[in-house]
Amino acid sequence: MLVALEEHKDIPFNIKRVYYMYDTGKDVRRGFHAHKNLEQILVCIHGSCKVLLDNGKESKIVSLEKPYEGLYIPHNMWREMYDFSSGAVLLVLASEIYEEGDYIRDYNEFKYFIGQKTEKL
Repeated sequence: MLVALEEHKDIPFNIKRVYYMYDTGKDVRRGFHAHKNLEQILVCIHGSCKVLLDNGKESKIVSLEKPYEGLYIPHNMWREMYDFSSGAVLLVLASEIYEEGDYIRDYNEFKYFIGQKTEKL
C-alpha cells in the first residue's frame, strides 16, 4: 500500500516540521496543550490511538485507526492523545517549526486565551 500527501492538496498548509511518537504505553497520555498559531495533521500510521479535542466550549474524542486517514487540528484547540495500541506510531505534520512560545500548556490559561475564539468541532 502507498499513501502520498501533498502540501495544499491533501494538507491545508506548508509542512514545516514532521515528527512521530512510538513506544507509547497504553496508559500514557500525551499532549495536554494547545497552539496559538500552529496547525497539525495527525495520522496513526501503525496501530491506533484516541485524540481528545476541546475548543473551550465542547469536547470530542476521535479514534485514529486507519493509516490512510488524518485528523486536522487547527490552532486554538486543546488536544490530548491516549489509549495507544501496542506498537502504535502517531505521525504529526506541523505548519510551523517548534517554538515554545506558541504552546499553551495550562488548560485555564487556554480557556482565558481563546475567550470568544472557538473553533467548531
